Amino acid sequence: MEDAVTAILERPMTTENAPAAEEPRTERRKEPRTEFEELLRITEELDTPDGYKAELIRGKIVVSPWSRPFYKRHMRSLRLQLAPHVPDGHDADTSPFLFSFPTSERAYGPDLHVADLKAFVGDARHVDGAALSLVAELTSVSTRDVDWKEKLEVYGRHVPVYLVLDMPTEEITVFWDPSDHGYLARMTVPFGKPLPIPAPFDFDLDTADFVDEPEEEKTTE
Repeated sequence: MEDAVTAILERPMTTENAPAAEEPRTERRKEPRTEFEELLRITEELDTPDGYKAELIRGKIVVSPWSRPFYKRHMRSLRLQLAPHVPDGHDADTSPFLFSFPTSERAYGPDLHVADLKAFVGDARHVDGAALSLVAELTSVSTRDVDWKEKLEVYGRHVPVYLVLDMPTEEITVFWDPSDHGYLARMTVPFGKPLPIPAPFDFDLDTADFVDEPEEEKTTE
């Protein structure tokens, strides 16, 4: 068991053929599920360890840890600054929710999201990605490639604004103006510099809190 947990910590775990649970006869659908719908159901029902999330990426179920504790300051600052500028009826949050993108056959749990509260109804275990007005991802060794390529491509067709906090390089990039071919605009600044967040938010994000200040040298009497 220790080796399995270590494998998850070092890199995401994937599965393509997770067993499907037998459904009660009274709840069987009249039409068979598509492959995406079946994988989405398995992703939703997957019993992941505490502190881990399951996402549907490139036709595979990927299990990876939620953000590291030292990302807390960045996520909190981002959420508090976004909150006063969200569109009417939307909410900025870092709680773990799964957002689905059926036309792209993907389902992601972003580190931070801004979404329409009207979408959080019923007993479904996922939220329609169309409810999103902004998503943010904080890169790590195991997720950096997915955040910059896989998710950028999908978000770039569906989500108005995408923020990537590249933790190793200490830079933040904002993408906006989504299209069928991906985002049409982007801007990058180093941590510590203000970053203009485009419509529907329209404000300058202060990234000073993202900079790790050097520890003061201890003096001895």
